[in-house]
Amino acid sequence: MIPNVLLRQAVERALLEDLHAGDLTTEITVIADTAAIGQALAKQRLVACGSQVFASVFYTVDPGLRVEELVPDGSWVEPGQALYRVEGAARSILMAERTALNFVQRMSGIASLTRRYVGELPVGSKTRIVDTRKTTPGLRAFERYAVRCGGAHNHRDSLGAGILIKDNHISAAGGIQAAVTRARELGPHLLRVEVEVESAAELEQALLAGADVIMLDNFELSGIEKAVATVKGRAAVEVSGGVTLERIRLLAEAGVDVISVGALTHSASAADISLELELLGS
Repeated sequence: MIPNVLLRQAVERALLEDLHAGDLTTEITVIADTAAIGQALAKQRLVACGSQVFASVFYTVDPGLRVEELVPDGSWVEPGQALYRVEGAARSILMAERTALNFVQRMSGIASLTRRYVGELPVGSKTRIVDTRKTTPGLRAFERYAVRCGGAHNHRDSLGAGILIKDNHISAAGGIQAAVTRARELGPHLLRVEVEVESAAELEQALLAGADVIMLDNFELSGIEKAVATVKGRAAVEVSGGVTLERIRLLAEAGVDVISVGALTHSASAADISLELELLGS
């Protein structure tokens, strides 16, 4: 679930974009006491995600509305199937509609793409697919939740959540050995030290320095196979860069422990979901 404080802040900020000047069309055309039922319908096959956010948007606009989840997050949904139901004042439903749909379309799109990546793993594989910090500013918690609904895992959620020594850190620190030594001396003892490498030579340096996790950045498949053989279990092996659906099975079969995929969040298309309104008593 998404922490309430993050949920509330993001929903209020999104509603402010749409409602800072009110909803002129709804206020003019819809009689105040009109009641209605709205159903969010899938227009394509998708993995449902975002029921908590969907409900929060409507309740923020009008606590008197009633919102029902019809499909649990993480479930495959077929075209025409209803995901959520909202009942109450028609004006309130119309005011919240776009914002609520924006959230669940984005989150369901990420969950659906993630499920496709996870589905490419060989049966019984222990390789993990994880996201990255390439997320929409302000929506990271939402998108990381969507990745989990899709069946994958999360990498670190912030710069303070782990030690990941990348190329520019190595340059600024004076080399891999110096960077890892400082990380061991000054970093929290519960955190593992991960080092990004771009060549076989840097891989050897990272192993000698005692890295817990080694990230192979933009390695060809043959280089990844050689790297896994070189590491021999002395560190966890992560692959990053240029990861496509077509490469997932090959990378898992090469023996890597983790595959990080920025595309899960930065390249997912919004799922097609619409809200259909029906007046009560009509």
